[in-house]
Amino acid sequence: MIFSRKRAGAGRHTRDERATEVLDEGTGGSTPALVRGPYDISEVDDEVQRLDLGSLHIPAVAEVEVRVQADPQGVIQQVVLVHGDNALQLGVFAAPRSEGIWDEVREEIRQSLLRDGATAAEVDGEYGPELHAQVTTPDGPTQLRFVGVDGPRWMVRGVFQGPVAVDPASAGPLAECLDGLVVDRGQEAKPVREPLPLRLPREVADQAEEASAASESRQA
Repeated sequence: MIFSRKRAGAGRHTRDERATEVLDEGTGGSTPALVRGPYDISEVDDEVQRLDLGSLHIPAVAEVEVRVQADPQGVIQQVVLVHGDNALQLGVFAAPRSEGIWDEVREEIRQSLLRDGATAAEVDGEYGPELHAQVTTPDGPTQLRFVGVDGPRWMVRGVFQGPVAVDPASAGPLAECLDGLVVDRGQEAKPVREPLPLRLPREVADQAEEASAASESRQA
């Protein structure tokens, strides 16, 4: 299933690095202002149009397709954003209140890649420490770039594929999507690293269910 979105707003780095000082005119002091996402839903009060997938709200950005794989109940297994030859796969996971988990997760991914015979190197990137890897696929060697952002009780993992995996400056609209991403963690207790639930918007799930039922009826 593919969603094509038309226009968007802007988005902020690993949490401390994504804050900047702005003057509080009422007190004369300064307070941190978030300038780049992903954001927690508690941090956002804007007019940006976003696709609500439950735990992830994805900003509508021109020429970016949101591709999802979902089961018949509308539960999403995979979210991939596509722009031209570039793609960004998104995942969001539960994390403890006291600390981030990207450092541990990144090392586990690196070890897994090495065991599979891939190359993997840690690089200091625009979202903090990243993993740059080369894996072998049926189509030949493929470059991947893993980024992670720790938030309040959540972690977003992004995997870039295509030219953007080796040239982050070419991310363009995909970077805009990641920078404007909003996470709705919810209040329910969840095991650390458990994927947060993603679902199709109700109206989309209903349309998909109706289309599936109509297809089965034609085949009967």
